[in-house]
Order: sequence, then C-alpha cells, then structure tokens
Amino acid sequence: MSDGVELLADRWAPREGGNGLPTALVRTPYGRRGFANESFARPLAERGFQVLMQSCRGTFGSGGTFDVFRHERADGLDTAAWLIEQPWFGGAIVLAGGSYLGYTQWAIADQVPSEVKAMVPVVTDSALLLGLLRKDAFAMETVISWGALVEVQERRGALLRQFLGARRLRRAYSTLPLNRADVTAVGRTSEHVQDFLNHDADDPYWAETDHRSRVAQVTVPVSSVAGWYDIFLPSQLRDYQALREAGRPARLTVGPWSHGTTTAVLGAGLRETLEFGLAHARGEQPPDRAPVRLYVMGEEAWRDVESWPPPGYSPRRFHLQPGGALSQEQAGDSAPDRYRYDPSDPTPAVGGVRLQGSGARTDNSAVEARKDVLTYTTTPLDRDVEIIGNVSAEIWFRSSLSHSDVFVRLCDVDDRGRSYNVCDGLISLSKADDLTCASVEMWPTAHRFKKGHRIRVQVASGAFPRYARNPGTGEPHATATTLRAADQEVYHDPARPSAVILPVREAD
Repeated sequence: MSDGVELLADRWAPREGGNGLPTALVRTPYGRRGFANESFARPLAERGFQVLMQSCRGTFGSGGTFDVFRHERADGLDTAAWLIEQPWFGGAIVLAGGSYLGYTQWAIADQVPSEVKAMVPVVTDSALLLGLLRKDAFAMETVISWGALVEVQERRGALLRQFLGARRLRRAYSTLPLNRADVTAVGRTSEHVQDFLNHDADDPYWAETDHRSRVAQVTVPVSSVAGWYDIFLPSQLRDYQALREAGRPARLTVGPWSHGTTTAVLGAGLRETLEFGLAHARGEQPPDRAPVRLYVMGEEAWRDVESWPPPGYSPRRFHLQPGGALSQEQAGDSAPDRYRYDPSDPTPAVGGVRLQGSGARTDNSAVEARKDVLTYTTTPLDRDVEIIGNVSAEIWFRSSLSHSDVFVRLCDVDDRGRSYNVCDGLISLSKADDLTCASVEMWPTAHRFKKGHRIRVQVASGAFPRYARNPGTGEPHATATTLRAADQEVYHDPARPSAVILPVREAD
C-alpha cells in the first residue's frame, strides 16, 4: 500500500492458461479461506476468471490495524494499481463480493482505473452500517453481533466459539448499560462495538466512510443483487436509483432473501459476476434482460420490470379500524386501542430482517397473541392484491412516556390463519406523550396477497433484539440503566386516520 503496509492475497487461477484472464477482485475482512470464500472463488476461477482474494488491512495476516471502513478506499485503489502491474494480469478487472466485500467496491467505484470493467455489489450499499445506526431506529442486534464476530473471528476455534457464543450474545443484548454488551459477548471491550454505540449515523465521525455522494459519479456498469429481507435493502435501492437518475449503466436483482440465506445469495452473486461481469470484462454485452428483476413473493415468481419502483402501482391507504379491522374505508368515531409495553419483557422480533438466520418469512401467530401487540386485519380478499414498491405507515399514537417506539409490520394471513410477515419498520419518538402522527418507513417489498387471504397490520412498541428496546427514559442506548413501562394508545377516527400505505397495482 502507499504507506508501506503489506496486505496478503490469494490468487486463484486455472493450473494452465490462467495468465491473461480477467481478474475478479474480492477484498474481505473475513479471511481468504473457508467454505464461503472457496465457494465463491473456485467457481469463478473454473469459468473464465482468475480471482484475487485479499484480506483487508489488519485482518488474517495483512499488516496494519483493522479500522472498520476507514482504509477501504485508499487500500482498494492501491490494490487495483498493484494488480494492473502484475505479469499475469489480463487487462480487465471486475469488482465482486457481498456485504462488507460489496462496500469495498463502492469505496473506490467512482475513481477506479479504466481496467475495471464492471462491479457486482451483493446485499450491500455505499454507506453500509450507517443505515443501521439511526437515532430513530437503532438496529442493535446487527451492530453488536457483527462487532462481536469481527472481534473473535481470528481466535483459535472461532467457528465453535461463534456457535457457543449465541447464548452469550442473547445475554449481551439485554445487558445494562448496553456499552457493556461487548464484554458480555466476547469477554473484552470491542472498539468496533463501542464506536457503533457512541456514534450514530449523523455523527461526523463516520463522514469519511460514507460514499453515498460518490455513487452518481460511478461510470462502470453495475449489477446489484439485493434481498427483500436484507438489512441493507433500502440503502441498496437508493444506490441503484442514484445510478439510474444519473444515467449510469446499472441493473438490479431482488430475491426473497435475508442476509443470512448464504447459499441463495452466494449463488445469485456468482451468476451475476459470471453473466454480467465476465461479459463486460471480455468487451461483450451480457444477455439481454430488463433493468430490474424482482421476485414477487406470494406469487412465488420472478418478474422483469423497467424501473424501481415500477410504474403502474398507486399508493392506497388501508385504515386501522375499531375491533381490529383493516379497510380502505376511513374509520368512524371510535376510542383508541390500548396496550402496555414493558422494556423488561420486550416484544420479540420474529423472523424478518436479521443479520443471521434464514427464517425471513415466519408465522407470527405467537407474537400476535401477546398483549403488547395490536393487530388489524381485512376480511378475506375477493381478488388478488399485488403490491410492489415502497411501504409506509402513519400511526396516530400517544404514550404515557415522552420516549417510546412505534413498530409496524405488514403480514399475509393465509386461508389456514397463519400470519406471515411481509415487511416492517420502526421509529423512535421523543415527544410521544403528545398525540402525534408517527410516520414509519417500512421495508420496500414485492408481494401478492392471494384471493381468500387477508392483509394484516401489527402495531407494537418494539422488535427485540433486532432493535434496541426503548428504555422510556430518554437516556442514550449506550448508557441507559433504567427501564420504564409505558401505556400506549393507537387512534383511528376521522380526525386521526391511522393507516398503512401500500403501493397497489392499478386495475388493468
């Protein structure tokens, strides 16, 4: 690197004839060996690429110190310059990989040398964890579990430690104050976890790690692979839209995946790296397809469309009604619904958007039976209802405490009464004791509610441990030590029309 630090890399190539092939450049903080890495590098090297898999600074033998996100731009550009000078280099580079490996692509994408012909960022975005560090929706589970993973991944027996550490992680999420969670999880203080707890998304501390402003300047063709239940989905769609609005060559694939569905996501990333990336590396055009390919859940089928969001879908308000009903008609005069939220027994997160695990779509019947969850459900549908696009909710809400959260989840209730989550979102309020309209941005989605099914909306005040529990005191998450229960009210009347807003397909 420019500062003299040496980084280690493995080069994968055919035993004969590898020199001169296009190079897939993969930069990772998770080590260069193991099943996931070999399952990515080997198929590429067997099908027309040579692969350079490099360990990021300060990880798995590479020199320097791993300072999350901060060296990826300089080191990535230095690595590309070094690669071009190698005697086996063939004139073309494709940037590849998912999650942090995708972030390393965005870190250099606007300034890459002309030898970079394409990039394939998978379940990732140009600012990575910043979308999870929001003041109004702190994604605790992801940032603490990821920080703990990075802290122990190079210890002897790391895989076993991770398996045995699941119980410690569960204890860590409930630790008070939360800035001791790292010690509970891994037995020592983690600088990464402390940074995530002490610097929210708006803190200038993260300014140099945020590459969102550079996306529109990227000129190499980009094929993004995302998942409807992935932790980075909203930010990844934002990056795609920025490229398209700037007139850049880009395409998008979104499947029914979470971040933890490793095999499916890995397979989709491999296909795009070979079909899209290798074609561009060879100076060819990839097979023709629509710019956007979406998996429509409920229909369980892929759909090609021209843009995101696609045309032909209009916002429809489905109003919360007294008695737990949900309808496109506005509610009449009615008393608010009430529930009590106790952060010492927080409403659990069930399935959905999680860093680990593959149970994205999960039966919510058990959580819906809790007294701290309200549900509102349509009558059985007389025809299919298809939604594709951005989903939001406006919930008229009041709490007995000034600090509280509003969590909203959209579900599909099948003809057997099983309630499966489609998408959701949370917002933290700081003046919740005043009657307010809580605007909740939910995850985008593509879903078809079948005839005979019912549309359901859940309203609660948490989804733990996915989101940090709101202590009700106004104390920062990192240092809060007191938990206060709250009495919550949800309004639905002509003056306060709580509703979920769905992008519904217009009638043909």
